[in-house]
Amino acid sequence: MNGARSSNRYIKFFIYLIVVVLVNMAGITLFFRLDLTRNRIYSISETSRTVVSTLSEPLTINVFFSRNLPAPHNNTERYLHDLLEEYANYANRHFNYRFYDVSVESGDTRSGAKQNQDLARNYGVFPVQIQAVEKDEIKFQKAYMGLVLIHGDMIERIPTITGTDGLEYRLTTAIQKLNNKVSALLNLKEKIKIHLVLSSSLQKVAPLMNLENLERIPQQVEDAVAGLNDKAYGKLEYLFLDPTRDPESAAALKPYNIMTLQWPEMAEKKIQAGSGSIGLLMLYGDKAVSVPLLRVIRIPIIGTQYELTDMARIEEILDGHIESLIDINENVGVLAGFGSVPVSPPPPPSMGMPQDPNSATSLYALISQNYTVKNIALKDEPLPNSLNCLIIPGPKEKMTDYELFQIDQFLMKGKNLAVFMDAFNEINPQNQQGLRLMNQQGPVYIPVDTGLEKLLEHYGVRMSPSYILDENCFKQKVPAQFGGGEQPIYFAPMIKNKNITNEFEFMRTIKGLVAVKTSPLSLIDDRLNANGIKATRLLATSEKSWEMKGRINLNPMFLQPPSAEDELQSFPIAYLLEGNFSSYFEGRSIPEKEMDTPAQPENTEGTGDGSGEASAEGDKERQPKTDARIEGSQDFIAKGKPGKILLISSTEMIKDNILDSEGRSPNDMLVMNLVDYLNNREGLAAMRSKEQRFNPLNDVGVGLRTFVKSFNIVGLPVLVAIFGLFVLLRRHARKRRIQAMFQY
Repeated sequence: MNGARSSNRYIKFFIYLIVVVLVNMAGITLFFRLDLTRNRIYSISETSRTVVSTLSEPLTINVFFSRNLPAPHNNTERYLHDLLEEYANYANRHFNYRFYDVSVESGDTRSGAKQNQDLARNYGVFPVQIQAVEKDEIKFQKAYMGLVLIHGDMIERIPTITGTDGLEYRLTTAIQKLNNKVSALLNLKEKIKIHLVLSSSLQKVAPLMNLENLERIPQQVEDAVAGLNDKAYGKLEYLFLDPTRDPESAAALKPYNIMTLQWPEMAEKKIQAGSGSIGLLMLYGDKAVSVPLLRVIRIPIIGTQYELTDMARIEEILDGHIESLIDINENVGVLAGFGSVPVSPPPPPSMGMPQDPNSATSLYALISQNYTVKNIALKDEPLPNSLNCLIIPGPKEKMTDYELFQIDQFLMKGKNLAVFMDAFNEINPQNQQGLRLMNQQGPVYIPVDTGLEKLLEHYGVRMSPSYILDENCFKQKVPAQFGGGEQPIYFAPMIKNKNITNEFEFMRTIKGLVAVKTSPLSLIDDRLNANGIKATRLLATSEKSWEMKGRINLNPMFLQPPSAEDELQSFPIAYLLEGNFSSYFEGRSIPEKEMDTPAQPENTEGTGDGSGEASAEGDKERQPKTDARIEGSQDFIAKGKPGKILLISSTEMIKDNILDSEGRSPNDMLVMNLVDYLNNREGLAAMRSKEQRFNPLNDVGVGLRTFVKSFNIVGLPVLVAIFGLFVLLRRHARKRRIQAMFQY
């Protein structure tokens, strides 16, 4: 009997062992992860999965991260480990990643870590200084925190990773960019020409400018192009131009804004008067990019200084400009002219121009991360069909019907519009010479009438000629010498979570932002319903807002909320319209482009010698002759394909005083998410919004706040006391029961 029991135990043991092994094998082969976070921040998005699963060439990610870093950088390393592992789970066989040990401890004699540091520097990843707290002391140390992506022969760098914010977005867009770049280079029909323009005459004056290494530049540029050409599949061609020896090339360079230096005769140094040019010119087809190699720095008292571009980075600089030449990023159109806010890169420091506070250089920097910005002058060129989105940044001048017709037909083709408009044109009298407007001391606000307003009204949305003021606004600190405290800036409303739509996934993590000088928007329901247009309110001010109409004065010292409560209400300031729009020009004559005609002299009769008639005949002969039988026709779309219109009633939302070129604020995230959405990249917008950088508390009423405060102060101690009393009574009852049991 005992032997049977013993054998049964062994059988059960082996059965249990087999079950455990099978469960572990099933766990390995049927592995899955469950991300319970609200925004799934520990799982890569569907866009990231698609990008890494469709790689056509090997992609290697080399990570250079120092070990044993202090908080919070150690969490960044751990997050990066998990993120790359998540990429690997969904990637195909072309995806690889590796962490390099770059930590060299004091007294460490290992050569591997030092070699890895040299490798990191060769890739352009350098150590950064971080702060650490050890034993109640603040110390600083250098650490490597970067990575490089190698796809085929192309390299993309993320040299500094100091946090987890937007890391998946940066990685996925970098991988996508490399994919596009390889495909674009392989499909080039002709080579990209890289011209080094360097006048030999500069050699004589180079010592006077402290440019001792000028003669090395040709070889350095040639080596950089040769190294880059190996990665660019042989699509680059290097040429050296010396305008001193080839004057014809100097004349051909004038349209490309190559830097030219001039100097007078210097007899004491035996130098004759002359000039010389220096710079890089990159050409592909009809596109050209000028790359400066010399900076002119004017320093007060010291004088003019000359500084050569860091030639160690010339390969990296060329690589960046190649991307803009071959348009590896999708194009985004920006309407130029008509008094619009200029969306352009900042001027080079060498030009000494002050930063324009009304410009949108930060918007340009944000868009340029993933798109190629194309400034479109409707007066000179039509809207290209290659655009999916046109940004209209606050025009102030009147548009012709022909220009409005182009915008209308662009929308009818199923394209999208992002319109940022102002209700008023703010004019500063002191900046206008000869302008006297009723002896006004402050700005004058003139209603804007560009013609674009009637287009938008036809599509179903209207902007009122007024400004919105809000009690829930930005508070400006007042200096102590002026009394201290805070000054409410009523025309800068704080848009809170309850007034921000969460219908779209990329909007759900935007919990608050600031708006400046906004105007009320209203929908025209009849026109929306007639075309089946869906209108979504994106942003609105609080219920404590009111309008300023008529005479506008935004001086904070003279602004007060109205006394009547019925004047306060919430106003929409941003709408998104989606659907099949009908053309504004349906049933109207198609406008034609207005041609500039030369002014005729007042006296056309001449002296009777027939010179006037001869001149007229000559003009006719110079005009190209056309056959009257040929009639021109223009395609007209009356009912458009599905398109989108974004309207935000303020251009301040895209100016540099609101946006940050680093893309760290909720305003930045909103604008970039909307640009992605209008370019049919909703997946990228949702990915950028996974991490919630700004999460304010929800507003509650005074009664609820008082209750919560009182409960925390009084309620919790009372509950603890009641619970303690309950436990005490339970113990006494138990004691009495035990005593009763042993009395008999």
